[in-house]
Amino acid sequence: MAVFDLFVFEEVATRKEHLALVLGEVNAEQFTLVRLHSECMTGDALFSLRCDCGAQLEKAMRLIADKGTGALFYLRQEGRGIGLVNKIRAYQLQDQGLDTVDANLHLGFADDQRNYDSCEQMLNYLGIRKIKLMSNNPRKIQALQKMGFEVQRTELLTQENRYNQSYLRTKAKRLGHLLDNGVGVTAAPR
Repeated sequence: MAVFDLFVFEEVATRKEHLALVLGEVNAEQFTLVRLHSECMTGDALFSLRCDCGAQLEKAMRLIADKGTGALFYLRQEGRGIGLVNKIRAYQLQDQGLDTVDANLHLGFADDQRNYDSCEQMLNYLGIRKIKLMSNNPRKIQALQKMGFEVQRTELLTQENRYNQSYLRTKAKRLGHLLDNGVGVTAAPR
């Protein structure tokens, strides 16, 4: 069993508290396995099948544990930054036929309101300069590169199911996520 060290960071502008779970020694000269994970109450804590968040969180922690070193950042950005209540409202709109992007737009939000600026200070504090990022989201890669970090991507694929298939395809087609087969994640065994 891997034992992670826990760091808590408070974002000054928003007063949001973000977590960093760090395993082993990290070194500014070597690539560190990193996951930037935005909070998802429904997926991470309630095991919702509508998204792949919980599965990605679990897989990222397992990959870090297997490697013996790395860091997982748990960012307080629920529902692509729109908050839990609005995410539930977006779910209702999705049940009426909108995809995840159109639901956010219908509620008056951008398709993805997350911001990764707070990661710069957290990564610098921990001495991480070279990042092997576990992500399918090119926006995360671009954000870290703009901050001056050297970034390599490693995919973080999970299994799709009948509840998240549309969501995953929307992430690939409309948000540019880099998912297997160009439209979804590894298909669940049938």
